[in-house]
Amino acid sequence: MTRIRFDGSEEKPLSQPLDCDPPENSIRVTPCRACVKRRSPGLAAREAGGLVRGVTVQSLIIDCDPGVDDAVALFLAFAAPELELLAVTTVGGNVPAHLTQRNARIIRQIAGREDVPVHRGAERPLKRPPAGAGAFHGAEGLGDLEPFEPAGIIGDGPSANAIVDLVMSRPQGSVAVAVIGPMTNLALAMRRERRLAEWLGPVVVMGGARAEGGNITASAEFNIWADPEAAAVVFGSGCQVIVLGLDATHQVRADEDRIAAIEAVDSEAARTAAALLRFSQRVEREVVGGEASPLHDPCTIAWLMRPDLFQTRPCRIEVETNSDLTRGHTAVEFRVDPATARHHWAVAADGQGVFDLIVETLRNAA
Repeated sequence: MTRIRFDGSEEKPLSQPLDCDPPENSIRVTPCRACVKRRSPGLAAREAGGLVRGVTVQSLIIDCDPGVDDAVALFLAFAAPELELLAVTTVGGNVPAHLTQRNARIIRQIAGREDVPVHRGAERPLKRPPAGAGAFHGAEGLGDLEPFEPAGIIGDGPSANAIVDLVMSRPQGSVAVAVIGPMTNLALAMRRERRLAEWLGPVVVMGGARAEGGNITASAEFNIWADPEAAAVVFGSGCQVIVLGLDATHQVRADEDRIAAIEAVDSEAARTAAALLRFSQRVEREVVGGEASPLHDPCTIAWLMRPDLFQTRPCRIEVETNSDLTRGHTAVEFRVDPATARHHWAVAADGQGVFDLIVETLRNAA
């Protein structure tokens, strides 16, 4: 199998996983369960019989580019007993790749989930120069949060390799992937392992726009626009993709009452999540001219926990990769056979239900 370097280039097969240089002052170890500060609630539930609230625990990889709303999504997933979080993989997107990995490790440390490895991924899109969204996430990617060099384990090897190794080593269809940044890592993983698409469980994507229009151009959402070629690879692979685009996430908005409800939970994770949402609220007012900021990325985690909070329709999705004017546009075609459709597009979301789920999950984990 082809291995992938951090910059997205391919190299010859290796008998052992690629190793990445750990950032300064960090620790790379394989902790025993007795040494982990807080065990995975999903792992504990799986060992207790595999059911939480009557729902089978879902094994999950989160591929992200933290990012303010990525951070809130991570806090939700770290606290969710319905999810067995296998790894967090990071990619350059909202901010550069070295910051997204550091930011994911910061959130992991605040959440007390040092058992979950964080892998660093692609630094740039497949064919384009890197893009950024610092105006919406802050120069360091975490709003007003003061960054620090976190401790804790670092995953061995780039994100694309980790995705392949984790998915292919488990039963077919058992591992979901939540992609809440550009799809570069998953596209690289599919290049490395041609069977990956058929081995994956559901791929839940935050990306794309249809009825709502775009947020980076008139017709494109940032995650797809940042690497449209990677999105085209994923959508064309044949894997099952559930897409929570702006049509749905714009219905899930962080108003003052909802932020205050999270802030009232007595935990560092909840207070940090609330502070991040207040940063987004300020950006929404000052940059966009709105009042309550949309909560994009946590919708993917909410869907995995409570799909009843969303209404989806079967469809076929294609991505514009040639036109500069409409780069990253998602063409959503609903005239498909529902029995064979591999894509599902979210058309509605229960905004209050999503926030209630976040508050309940963080409170139960406090």
